[in-house]
Amino acid sequence: MNENLFASFITPTMMGLPIVVLVIMFPTMLFPSTNRLINNRLVAIQQWLIHLTSKQMLSIHNRKGQTWALMLMSLILFIGSTNLLGLLPHSFTPTTQLSMNLSMAIPLWAGTVILGFRHKTKASLAHFLPQGTPIPLIPMLVIIETISLFIQPVALAVRLTANITAGHLLIHLIGGATLALMNINMTTAFITFIILILLTILEFAVALIQAYVFTLLVSLYLHDNA
Repeated sequence: MNENLFASFITPTMMGLPIVVLVIMFPTMLFPSTNRLINNRLVAIQQWLIHLTSKQMLSIHNRKGQTWALMLMSLILFIGSTNLLGLLPHSFTPTTQLSMNLSMAIPLWAGTVILGFRHKTKASLAHFLPQGTPIPLIPMLVIIETISLFIQPVALAVRLTANITAGHLLIHLIGGATLALMNINMTTAFITFIILILLTILEFAVALIQAYVFTLLVSLYLHDNA
């Protein structure tokens, strides 16, 4: 119970050097490629899930938007795998760092916006001023729409950071309470332990859902601009 509540969010180091790059690269080892004619069950399930997700996510896009398929699938696999690995004991979750999430959200958002201004200039500019706006409200609406446009990557990063961080804090607090209650009342400790298990199962779902939501919002931004 004396452990720092935010100790699990500190960037890990080895011999004084940060090893966050190695942590980020580790999930790529979980998705091996194979040259076999008949894949094993694990690779077959992996490919089926990727195909199902890509089919659902890219169904709204035209041919130009579908060129982002590899980028979107790589994004959802990376975020989902890092979120799940972060649920392991004594592990580090890179997606709890706002700086990292911003480094993913800003380039992707900027790419979709630049793509929209390049190929759909009139439609992109029309988003700043809804049709039928009264003349006195035009300057205010342009400012509001501009702010809402620039707030999109921040909202993407903050949403992912907040959800993953909140889940880890809850698991840490309930786990510590369970250990403390074992010396006081075993019945209460057992009930708390059941709650901890249910919360852990919920966090597994949240880890995958947040990866899907992040990628889906990027896909929707792309759909509006491509």
